[in-house]
Parts: sequence; C-alpha cells; structure tokens
Amino acid sequence: MVSIASTFQRDVALKQDVLEGAYRKVTTHLIPFIFICYLFNYLDRVNVGFAKLQMLDALKWSETSYGLGAGIFFIGYVLSGIPSNLILHKIGARRVIGTLMIAWGTASACLLFVTTPLEFYTLRFVTGIFEAGFFPGIVLYFTRWYPSARRGRVMGLFMSAIPISGVLGGPLSGWMLQHFATGQVGLAAWQWLFLLQGLPTVALGIAVYFLLNDGIAQAKWLTHEEKRQLQAQLDEDERHRLAAAKSTESFSGVLRNANVWLLGLVYFCIQMGVYAINFWLPSIIKSLGFQSPTTIGWLSAIPYLFASVFMIWIGRSADAKRERRWHLSAPLLMGLCGLMMATQAAGNPVVAMIGLTLATMGALAGLPMFWPLPTVFLGSAAAAGGLALINSIGQIAGFVSPFLVGWIKDTTGSTDVALYILSAVLFTGAMLVMRLPAKVVNR
Repeated sequence: MVSIASTFQRDVALKQDVLEGAYRKVTTHLIPFIFICYLFNYLDRVNVGFAKLQMLDALKWSETSYGLGAGIFFIGYVLSGIPSNLILHKIGARRVIGTLMIAWGTASACLLFVTTPLEFYTLRFVTGIFEAGFFPGIVLYFTRWYPSARRGRVMGLFMSAIPISGVLGGPLSGWMLQHFATGQVGLAAWQWLFLLQGLPTVALGIAVYFLLNDGIAQAKWLTHEEKRQLQAQLDEDERHRLAAAKSTESFSGVLRNANVWLLGLVYFCIQMGVYAINFWLPSIIKSLGFQSPTTIGWLSAIPYLFASVFMIWIGRSADAKRERRWHLSAPLLMGLCGLMMATQAAGNPVVAMIGLTLATMGALAGLPMFWPLPTVFLGSAAAAGGLALINSIGQIAGFVSPFLVGWIKDTTGSTDVALYILSAVLFTGAMLVMRLPAKVVNR
C-alpha cells in the first residue's frame, strides 16, 4: 500500500512538473512578444497627447478640437470591436491581429500629414476601426491558453505594457519633440513623432504571421503530453465555469445578461480615468510650470513606472488570494484619491505629482483586475462577442473623457472641474464592482 501511494504521489508530482513547465513555455513564447505589440498599440493610441504640445500651436487648433480628435478614435473603435472579434473567433488570431496591426500602424503614421481638424478626425476614426479588434482579441486569445485561475497574473503582465508605454514613451516622445524641434527633411517634430512611432507597429504586424500560433494544437514548441495537459486544464475550467456561474453560451444570451452590461459600465468608469490620464498627463504636468518637452517626458514617466510595478503585484495577489472584487475596487478608490490630491495641490508640483502617480497607479491597475471577471459569465461560445461588447462599452469613455476634459478646460481655463467629475466616476465604478456576486467572481 505504501509503495502504491508513493508511486501515485510521484506520478502526480511528475504531471504537475510537466504542467508547470508547459505554462512556463507558453508564457515565454507568448507574453514578451504580445507585450511589445500592446506597448506599440497603446503608444499609437495616445501619442497625440505629446504631439498636442506642439501640434495645436502649429496648426492653430483649439483644445476642444484636440479633445474631439483624440476621442473620435473611439467611435470607430466601438463600431468595429464586435465584428473584429467575431472574425478572429472564426479564422484565428494570427491572421486577424497581424492584418489589423499593419493597418493601424499605417494609419497612425499618416497622422503626420494632417493640416485640418477634419483630416485629424478622419484618420483618428480610421485608426480606431483598425485597432478595435486587437485588445479584446488578445483577451480572447488568452482564454485559449490559460484557465481562469491563471489569468490575473497573465493580464497583469500583459497590461503592464500600458504604464511601460508611458515609462518609455514619455521620455522618448519628449526627446523626439526636442531633437526634431528645428525640423528635418521638411517635417516638424510632432510629425516625426507620428512617423517613428507608427512604423514599428507595421513591422510587428508582419512578425505576428510568423511568431503567433492560433492555439495549443498548433504550437510545435510544445510536446504531445504538454498539449494534452494544457487542454485538459482548459476543459476542466470550462466545465467548472458552466456549473458554477451558468455561463452565457450564445451572443443573444450575452445581450440579455445583466452582469455583462454591469461589467461594461464598470469598464466605462475605469477607462474614463485611464484616458484622462493618458491624453492629458503631459498637459497637466506642463501646467505645473514645466516647459521643456524633455522634462515633461521624464516627469510623465514617473507615474507610469510606479503603475507598472503595482499592476504586476496586484495581479499576483489576486490570483494567490482568489479574490477579485476588492482587488479591483480598491485601486479605483486609490485613483479617486490621487485625482483629488492633484486637484487640491495648486502651486505645489511635488504634491501634484504624488497625486498624479497615485491616480495613474489606481486607474491603470483596474484594467488587468477587470478582465478576469467577464470570462466567468461567458462560456467559450459567447466569449468572442461578449468580450468585444464589454470592451466597446468601456471604450466609449475614450471619446467622452478627452472631449469632456478639453471642453471644460476651454470653458473654465482649468482641468480641475473635469478631474472632480472623473473622481466621481471612479467612485461609481468601485461601488458597481461590489454588486458582483463574490462566490462567482472570486476564483
């Protein structure tokens, strides 16, 4: 009996070693490359925040025109999000994501040619159409590799590309504006910024065709036993989710699921804070008395640096404790406190930067903590449309937030009122999270 028990324990330990080794392989093969793709995805989306420092004066545009152009991206994004993800579900991630990256990288680079607000609005709208399928597509893609219990840390690693894009993109964008300030080859500094940050996305899109696999079965770098165990984990996770949460299994069911719409509203609240920071952080820092683009770039990196560390830590904590609601609502409340501190710190750049850092940490940490939740309510058949619907609802904030801040600044001469409103929105999001059933989402 002892020998049989000992053999059984060795077999279990061996299988666990194989499984953990398989997950290490998956993470090593997928996460670094996808991380870089998402980094440029986010950089292409929000680099107008730095271009604005020179573009508005050069083209004689108002703050409202900029806010509308920054936000109109998300109208195209919302309109094409669901179709893009349904196509990805049918024909695979590799072809769809690669094509989308080439298209949006080209459109983003072409922003260097704009001379009128209408041209700016048009290109931002088109870029939004092409970018829409990337993020929900990647979230769906991860469900083909990782079970629910592992997605918190994976999303934390993946979405740390957002603050890292700020850590790297801030100083890089500031340097570009400073280095090309005199104009080279007939292009202004803000034009070089769009060109040099758009072209790498095109190259990465081409690389997607060669470096990504559509799923476990296509991964030649996994052994047969590793594939079998990984797929068994996904199958078990699907059975557990269907039994515990009565997951929605059709897109028509998605539209009737109150939790899906609640999650969409929560994501909207999170993104209201995120996009206000992304599009206006350089301008807010400039309003503190800093004029050099390079200095603004380095200072804008500070909040994102702290946010990147915080996102990874909180993702690991949520998985380890199997707790989701407080790990999402607490960062949102942190973001609220940070925005309030920044608003109250008139004339004190140090306190304002501490507030902006806390706001960035809280708002951005809400993103990876949010995305493990929707898959609890969505079966595999409904995930493509459901994730895209939730993402599209949330991305409406990408239009509302920058336009609201721009309009309020033009009207009042300050962003303070806008930051108060955004604080209230983050509070609302935190309260809505607590309405989700703990027994279902804490997995």
